Amino acid sequence: MPNGRILIVEDRDSLRRMLEAALGQEGYEVASAADGETGIRLLAARPFDFVLTDLKLPDVSGLRVLEASRAAQPRVPVVVLTGYGTVGAAVEAMKLGAYDFLEKPLELDDLSRLIEQALGERDESAVFRVPGAPPLVGAHPRFRAALRLLQKVGPKESNVLLTGESGTGKELFARAIHALSPRRNGPYVALNCAAIPESLLENELFGHEKGAFTGADRRAPGRFELAEGGTLFLDEIGELPSGVQGKVLRVLEERTYERVGGGRTLRADVRLVAATNRDLGAMVETGEFRADLFFRLNVFPIELPPLRERAGDVPLLCRHLLEEIARRHRAEPPPRLEEAALELLAAQPWPGNVRELANVLERAVILAEGPSLGAADLRPLLRQLAAPGERERLKEALVTADGDKRRAAEVLGMTYRTLLRKVKEHDLEGVPRYRE
Repeated sequence: MPNGRILIVEDRDSLRRMLEAALGQEGYEVASAADGETGIRLLAARPFDFVLTDLKLPDVSGLRVLEASRAAQPRVPVVVLTGYGTVGAAVEAMKLGAYDFLEKPLELDDLSRLIEQALGERDESAVFRVPGAPPLVGAHPRFRAALRLLQKVGPKESNVLLTGESGTGKELFARAIHALSPRRNGPYVALNCAAIPESLLENELFGHEKGAFTGADRRAPGRFELAEGGTLFLDEIGELPSGVQGKVLRVLEERTYERVGGGRTLRADVRLVAATNRDLGAMVETGEFRADLFFRLNVFPIELPPLRERAGDVPLLCRHLLEEIARRHRAEPPPRLEEAALELLAAQPWPGNVRELANVLERAVILAEGPSLGAADLRPLLRQLAAPGERERLKEALVTADGDKRRAAEVLGMTYRTLLRKVKEHDLEGVPRYRE
């Protein structure tokens, strides 16, 4: 029996034949194609365990081969071979679900190790653990691709921009990046930019001197100062007001800042990880976000997929979350989810993503009356989520939270400031007992 079936899509005859011979000697069954369309036809005709495709092919891009592989055989790892060495092409490939990328000239030892790693992962746990950070759970190719980007950039000093909907796990990724970095022994400091009033954000970020404003009876450090020698995570960075954006840009460009009310220039030895659920590129186009700051932040982007696009991960997440919830409530062993309950949960759209799934499971654990949870136990909880539209969901959450907007935002899996914006958009200022 062969070690596995490998497809090589490479237009250069000498390289393709060398790879065929080398991998054949290692015990793999190898098929090859000299162009993308032939490779795509082979993917549709027979199963493979691993695909290696050049990025630049004579007919179609290697990204098209990647997309075809993802459609025909979604669990098969695809590695993209590029001669250009551009971070942009590699990141785009991994955003589309590539397992990894290799640069030309190709080292056979690197390829062999990567194939062994990729094929070995088929039987490994879907829980990614880094000492000092919460576990990351998922087996979907897009999620695994995001994990591999995390592993590549974690040990570096580059700024990282995490994008994705609320509740997809951006803060967990930020913690893992810090735990993998040379700064892991330094502080990890987080700030949700959407949770701080605009008038206080500059003070939160940069601190203040004694006497800077009424009530400033002593010097206070800001988040950049507290994160000295470590990592600063700025969540919901798309909510930064324009005046503060310029000051953050200065830190990234010059590594300096001043406290509010101070004249002494301080050095900033901080790695910045930022996150947003908004389209910063579109915000640049409309003038809501500075282009120069966006380019500084977007050095290494990682996009986290929404839960509805990785429904196959729901059972994995449920097992992990139930164990975590049971420990928190001292209710070990956790209740078992019946098969029908798992199918019901996997079929949900989960607009609040993993955070919303966790909230539903926590309520189910609290209400559980036996050792298992069935579909009948979950349907009443899920009906509470199934409002006919965004306006109704917002209104229901506000009423359920008795007008407490912060609690309503948490229930909906969105930030406080995002909720404020949506309330204004949907003219919900008159909801009974609605309050700041």
